[in-house]
Amino acid sequence: MGLTPGVRLLGYRMPVPDNSAPPDPVLQPLNAALRRARVVAKAAAEIRERGFVPDVICSHIGWGEGIFLKDVFPNARQLLFCEYFYGNQGSDYGFDPEFPPRPDGRMKLRVMNAPLLLALEASDRGIAPTRWQWQQFPAGYRGRISVAHDGIDTGRVAPDPEARFQIPGTEIILTRKDPVVTYMARNFEPYRGIHIFMRAIPEIQKRCPEAHIVLVGNDQISYSAKLPPGQTYRQRAINEVGARIDWTRVHISPGLPYERYLALLQVSSAHVYLTYPFVLSWSMLEAMAAGCLVIASRTAPVQEVIRDGENGLLVDFFSPVEIAARVEEALAEPRKWDEVRARARADVVAGYDLRTRCLPAHVALVQELAAPAEVSVPRP
Repeated sequence: MGLTPGVRLLGYRMPVPDNSAPPDPVLQPLNAALRRARVVAKAAAEIRERGFVPDVICSHIGWGEGIFLKDVFPNARQLLFCEYFYGNQGSDYGFDPEFPPRPDGRMKLRVMNAPLLLALEASDRGIAPTRWQWQQFPAGYRGRISVAHDGIDTGRVAPDPEARFQIPGTEIILTRKDPVVTYMARNFEPYRGIHIFMRAIPEIQKRCPEAHIVLVGNDQISYSAKLPPGQTYRQRAINEVGARIDWTRVHISPGLPYERYLALLQVSSAHVYLTYPFVLSWSMLEAMAAGCLVIASRTAPVQEVIRDGENGLLVDFFSPVEIAARVEEALAEPRKWDEVRARARADVVAGYDLRTRCLPAHVALVQELAAPAEVSVPRP
């Protein structure tokens, strides 16, 4: 029987499997998640054999742990922490033209989402930290995902006019009276704008030569593309702009103990936070809670929290000049921004406080899941 007119039949040939070939990098995220899921399921089965059966299982959606747990404990309710779902429009993918996606990038995104979808299918409820992160998930799943942030301990993270911060390896001690510009990230990488902020430093120093600029972070990679061995994004940026920087007033430190990190936020005159449209950093909310004037990128989900001129300042992620101009504004008239700082803290206390808002929301959801389900008897 012939084909329908106008229809072409195109075939493909499956190659003979080559077990000696290296794993396909596109498939690696799914393979890694399934391996982890198997290990976690085995450990869970051992716990079950010892007599423990949970009412509620809480797991992160991203790494594969939750994929098979429902098969081990079919009567348990599963709650997922739905931190992120990868999309190819309006989010981190393709956001920065300086680091364009690989040709197979869209395929890899789909594979990265595959273990998330498997976990969602095996879950009862989910919880996302921000509304924008919630919106990244497919519409068919959003109805079972609540929105509640992890929470900021605003009792501990609070302004301190007497705070002091000693720059590591120096005798320099900074206080609230000093012009201090801060930038912090778990790791120095493009997702958190290290390349943009480093380009802003020469312009900041031209406008504010007395400022101390303190950067805190490490050289590992959390989210951005891997670099060749021995290279870091920080060193790349230094190679580009380092000759135009006065290094006597720029201080770079690895991750700090938490109390020293808080002290640095408490002495900050202007805290710069840059991010791709991606997971919101705790550090931005902690900076607001500590009374910082936050100068943040005009990106999601930052705009869900910061209203320009009301509780912080927003800038173009890609504009070192605009970043420097806003820093200059902050340092020129520090008292001008007192109300903005106070409103930033008040907003975090009202919407993101750990003890009064976020933790109760998480506990209530767990309790709801743990409650015995009502059995409806069908009518004859």
